[in-house]
Amino acid sequence: MEILRYSAFTTDPKGGNPAGVVLDATGLDDAAMQAIAADVGYSETAFLSGDRSGERIGVRYFSPLAEVPFCGHATIATAAAYAERFGLGPLRLQSRVGPIDVETRVGVDGLTATLRSVPPHTEPVDAAVLKALLRALRWDAADLDPALPVRVAYAGARHPVVAAATRARLADLDYDVPALTELMRRHDWTTVDLVWRESAAVFHARNPFPPGGVYDDPATGAAAAAFGGYLRELALVDVPATLRIHQGHDLGRPSLVTVELDARPGSGVAVTGTAVPIP
Repeated sequence: MEILRYSAFTTDPKGGNPAGVVLDATGLDDAAMQAIAADVGYSETAFLSGDRSGERIGVRYFSPLAEVPFCGHATIATAAAYAERFGLGPLRLQSRVGPIDVETRVGVDGLTATLRSVPPHTEPVDAAVLKALLRALRWDAADLDPALPVRVAYAGARHPVVAAATRARLADLDYDVPALTELMRRHDWTTVDLVWRESAAVFHARNPFPPGGVYDDPATGAAAAAFGGYLRELALVDVPATLRIHQGHDLGRPSLVTVELDARPGSGVAVTGTAVPIP
């Protein structure tokens, strides 16, 4: 078994979000995959299994502490690793949340992958839950951008979207780890998607992921897909649209996630990024 390491949403292995990739996990049980992910230590490691010739390629994602239903940056990393070994082109991955189609190509920035998420949707957040979330984040109502209401967004995994009124508020991340971890487990949230809107199509994001043992994820494709669906469903962007999400700058691991939205309500969200091997 070979464990590969790639960084996604960057052209520099010192940037982006690193992911482990196992292209042949045949025979590994849950405990073995969890142990490998813990040993690799990245926010996620992806494990492929199945028959490549029959397009029956299964994928599972494990953080150092638990399995997650869907991970965007590990999907981009996996597609890059797969393309380098088996060639460019379309790839269909069978995940726990449904099929994920990925296309790889070589562009001016190197090897690039585009995934299309499962159909997204949003859910309201109960007032008591919102109060508990803000308390765990050590935010208050004045820290929020009223133009981007708090919702739980889904595109394969569930993420509460919490928009900051200022870039300074987003930069000052100091949350109550036990309280946020317990709240996220109780409500089945994968990360919390903290965002700030710079302009109509440019955003900055941070993603606390304490249930997975990650204080702040430097690039989160699953949250980006969910956020794109949220913006379209709530008519907060004009569609079709191409969005750019900057993440990881506060961690010294700059990342760029591109999100493309078509005008069809409920259609999958396209998330694009580069990926490079980590020496």
